[in-house]
Amino acid sequence: MKRRELLGLSGAFFLTGGGQTEAVAKDLGLDVRRFGAVGDGKTKNTAALQRAIDTASAAGGGTVYVPAGIYLTGGLVLKSNTCLYLDAGATLLGSTDPADYEDHPGPAAGGDANTRHLLFAENAENIAICGLGTVDGQGPTFWQPTHRPPPRPEDLWRDVIAYDYRPIRQGGKQIRPSPMLEFVRCRNVHIEGVLLANSPGWTLRPILCESVTIRGIRVRNPVYGPNTDGMDITCCHNVFISDCDIATGDDAICLKSENPYGGPVQANENITITNCVLTTCCNGFKMGTATHGAFRDITFTNSVIYNADADPINARVIAGIAIEMVDGGSVEGIVISNIAMRNVRTPLFVRLGTRTESPTTPTSLRGVRISQIYATGSLLTSSITGLPSHRVQEVQLENIFIETVEGGKADWVERTVPEQPKAYPEARMFGRLPAYGLYCRHVDDLRLSQIEVVTKVRDERPALVCDDVKHLTLNGLQASAPSTEMPLVLLNDAQGAFIHGCTVPQGVQTFLALSGPQTARVRLVGNDLSGAKQAFTLRPDVPKGAVRATGNLQ
Repeated sequence: MKRRELLGLSGAFFLTGGGQTEAVAKDLGLDVRRFGAVGDGKTKNTAALQRAIDTASAAGGGTVYVPAGIYLTGGLVLKSNTCLYLDAGATLLGSTDPADYEDHPGPAAGGDANTRHLLFAENAENIAICGLGTVDGQGPTFWQPTHRPPPRPEDLWRDVIAYDYRPIRQGGKQIRPSPMLEFVRCRNVHIEGVLLANSPGWTLRPILCESVTIRGIRVRNPVYGPNTDGMDITCCHNVFISDCDIATGDDAICLKSENPYGGPVQANENITITNCVLTTCCNGFKMGTATHGAFRDITFTNSVIYNADADPINARVIAGIAIEMVDGGSVEGIVISNIAMRNVRTPLFVRLGTRTESPTTPTSLRGVRISQIYATGSLLTSSITGLPSHRVQEVQLENIFIETVEGGKADWVERTVPEQPKAYPEARMFGRLPAYGLYCRHVDDLRLSQIEVVTKVRDERPALVCDDVKHLTLNGLQASAPSTEMPLVLLNDAQGAFIHGCTVPQGVQTFLALSGPQTARVRLVGNDLSGAKQAFTLRPDVPKGAVRATGNLQ
């Protein structure tokens, strides 16, 4: 067999589960020690490691074998048809000297995502990083404390522990390499088994790539690490993410749509994410920001998003699921299901805004399906919000359980919730909300089915508030009674609402309160309202004949 064929086989052995990778790699001279690499944690191995990668690629492809040891290195460039295999006990240790990282033009230098990376590939195909070894970026050496005053206990709900640190700057620019792993316009990217630790900034970004598989990796960044996203899938097609365990200091899995490398902004589409465990002090699964292009046909399933009971509030996940469209892009065809959340501040956050929208790229968000969510220990209200001129469309929530321990006040119900069209989207952006379970505003075609929201502490707010919602279906709502005479459900300017199959707990003053001159075509059919003193109330501004109730138990 020719040498080139053997080199190709060495990669295939690992990717198909064969046990001969190490022996084949050594026999072919692709053990990095044969190129002069020394795993003592002190010797700088950048040139030796790069020679091994270049040799494999020049021969037509193969596996570059990194045995146990600590290999200090600057930036490396992966080439087509190569697999970088990190054996158990092997660590690629990123240099702390910024001069050891080559600039790769594209993103702005010195930003959160910049031109320097520990592992980089561009216009490559058939590349892999595999094994049970570690890539360690020594991130904390690139940060410094902010020395900010400790947040007040009453402000922890909107604080983030990562504010305690910031990137070190020289000449006004960040010096850290970020993302630690960057793959640009690559095809057939495979990352499996490795531990990615202590990233100086973003951890892993495939951008403008096609056919990306990320399986069974761990991410371990300090929870206080600034901008240490776990992975940022950007403008990619056909992505498969599974069995990943991510603990970090910024968004755990984030989908973005932007192109700092020039050319059109491609869609993020055909993306499947499943069987993952996520924890952070920011967002668990997030779409945005930036969101300049399309997000289509994306699923997120069978996963856990959590914080430990002992975690301080400002070290907890801000939003378990955050769908944010604010930069002129579009969302359609998002399916999220079978997600368990524990101690997440806000289980669900869906936001349509106009932060950087241009006249030629109107922002839209439609076709979102979220089901089988079980969330306990939440602190802030879930929300679905658009704008009067940019309405969220076609959202369905089904089989949702949310337990909250926020303890809201009655005066929060009367406060004006700001629109904030240009604000950075975040679940805490509106302040305290008028519902303890779910708040919806400027939404068309909203279907809520088998929703259960309970509060474990005294809460003076309604369970559900909808403001300017058209074509609402509410089926099978169950909720804790407010601790005051607030209604269980409050609808303002609801235009077309069909409410059925709901059960009211004992002690509720009013099941449904209606307000607003636009209120019309509200129907209550087949509900068990026997626990309420009255079925519904109308404020004086509600037009006559706007409500009809039939077949309800009272």
